[in-house]
Amino acid sequence: MLGMSQTALAEGLNVTFQQVQKYEKGTNRVGASRLQRVADCLGVSISHFFDNPVAHSNASVNEAMGVKNDLVSFLSSDEGAELNRAFAKIKDTKTRQKIIGLVKTLVTA
Repeated sequence: MLGMSQTALAEGLNVTFQQVQKYEKGTNRVGASRLQRVADCLGVSISHFFDNPVAHSNASVNEAMGVKNDLVSFLSSDEGAELNRAFAKIKDTKTRQKIIGLVKTLVTA
């Protein structure tokens, strides 16, 4: 949602991007102190990662809901679902990053 790459988060956590991938997939557990560092790197409270967040402002909740609604709308479209399925099949991280860069370039063109 923030547009932060796994590499950027990994650098902030002083781990490899592969380690961040393992956290995201649930392959490796995230300890409490590491979770706090993730929250700090992302600029959110630690409660952001739990089902019942306590410390969100209305603005951040509204912004998150807007992003969620945009994502749901995108994935509900035929093009969005097709693009998501194809993108998920790309295993090479550099190729995925180049595709993201291309799409961002097309948006600003």
